Amino acid sequence: MSSLSVSTAVTSGRRDLVNVRTRSLRMAKWRVLWVVLGFAFVAFVALVRIAFLGLFEGSPTNEDIVTALLPERGDIVDRNGVPLARAFPAYSLWFNPAALGEGGPPLVRSPREVAQALVQVFPDLNVDELTKRLADGKPGYLRRRILPEDANRIHALGEPALEFPRETERFYPQGSMAAHVLGFVGADGHGHIGMEQVFDKRLLDPGTRGTPAMLSIDARAQGALEDELSRAMIDTQAKGAAGVVLDVDTGEVIALASLPSFNPNLIDRAGEANIFNRVTNQVYELGSVIKPITVASAIDAGTVTDLSRRYQSNRPIAIGGFEIHDSHSFGGSLNIPEALIHSSNIVTAQVADQLGGERLSATMRALGMSERPSIELPARGFPIWPKGNWSRITTMTASYGHGFAMTPLHLAQAYAAMVNGGIWRPATLVRIEPGTDVPGRRVFKASTSARMRQLLRLIVDLGTGRKANAVGYRVGGKTGSAEKPGSGGYQKTNIVSTFAAAFPMDHPRYVVIAMLDEPKATAASSGQRTAAWNAAPVVGRLVPRIGPVLGIMPDATRDVDITDLAPLIASGDGE
Repeated sequence: MSSLSVSTAVTSGRRDLVNVRTRSLRMAKWRVLWVVLGFAFVAFVALVRIAFLGLFEGSPTNEDIVTALLPERGDIVDRNGVPLARAFPAYSLWFNPAALGEGGPPLVRSPREVAQALVQVFPDLNVDELTKRLADGKPGYLRRRILPEDANRIHALGEPALEFPRETERFYPQGSMAAHVLGFVGADGHGHIGMEQVFDKRLLDPGTRGTPAMLSIDARAQGALEDELSRAMIDTQAKGAAGVVLDVDTGEVIALASLPSFNPNLIDRAGEANIFNRVTNQVYELGSVIKPITVASAIDAGTVTDLSRRYQSNRPIAIGGFEIHDSHSFGGSLNIPEALIHSSNIVTAQVADQLGGERLSATMRALGMSERPSIELPARGFPIWPKGNWSRITTMTASYGHGFAMTPLHLAQAYAAMVNGGIWRPATLVRIEPGTDVPGRRVFKASTSARMRQLLRLIVDLGTGRKANAVGYRVGGKTGSAEKPGSGGYQKTNIVSTFAAAFPMDHPRYVVIAMLDEPKATAASSGQRTAAWNAAPVVGRLVPRIGPVLGIMPDATRDVDITDLAPLIASGDGE
């Protein structure tokens, strides 16, 4: 090849190389341009979004941040802010038989070996039941709410099918205390019975769950009430007990207890049997605690104007094939104060007969006794109420608490009206701000209420309620011991014993109801089954415990003025 040809080839090669380089440079520039344009587009979209949020949705506020951090369900607290129900993150134990893949074995070891290992962590589980549960191969919870250290021990077993989902759980830091007030949260995440059910929507709403739901309950008074009722149940071998502490001016429930109780942290079969609320849902014939209401109605109606008037009391009243009698003779005659002190059926029946069924039933209706109790709880028992116009015998037996049935809460509301100046108000489990005017309806005249405060104080000072006396607290109240009805009539060996009280009687603040269901005659009750020996002492022990925490200090220098009634009381005793 000639030198000219070689030179031409070299020149041509150089030209091709320059062209390649030029094209590559141009392609690189375009690529850089596209990347820049891409970033610019993303930045533009981001800026547009930020501008949109700023103009139309605003910046996230502290409230938005707090709401995002709130638990799934709001807290419930007592009237002083003490937590009664809280939400917290917790581990659960879940069985996932498909963890090792489809078609693979659900467990590395045998179901029984795994069950035995789990029982080492949770001794309350049953090996046989757990073995069957694992062998069935169905996914599901093996246990809710486990501790982190328990999760670590189970994880060390090396079983992939045992998983630990993290969930928000409901926790009741006071255990079973106030269980019937609170209720519980079920596996569906919603509240059941109690205030958990009442407040369900509010506790789940992001807009309201940041503010705890505050109850009227005082945890200190609640604990004391449950403690004293539990002691009385054990001492008298009663099948159940119920109690309530009620603010007479606002209707706020300061404490409410139904025993036996349940643990809302763990609803097992034993707990399910105790969910029924004896205070608001069970109706009872409450007996002689109704007698002061009958007397108050008669005083208010003007059929009793002279408390010194005497009524025969040594002969049973025969009416309609039925005989009204007293537990034992209190002498030939009694006046109204003596009749209440000795708890005379015979005299109370005569007072009711003079008053008439229409007026007595009207008073009891005005006290809410013919309808379900007024309170937020969903479980509210319907009273057993005589139908139509009350006959003469119905009026007489109703006057001392027989022939109709109601809840202990009905009784608490009635006594509050009887001692607070005569105003009936609905009960509430929601805290009311001090100074709030709570509406109600007048049932008794203020003068009638003042007279009843004297009479109730007399019963505790001199009569069947003496074991409820608490020095310095001016307790007033009335016993009631009612035989329970059965298939063959009233059962003399099964009674409901109740003490209905209020304190301090010179300026009543609280009503206290204590009830025992089928107490036995034991050494602790001096071999007696009646309220004077078992329910009244509950109040006598409870009032000094709750008085100071509720702002009522004992004062032995004060009392109800009963100087005009003292001369009417003859010496004697009775039940």
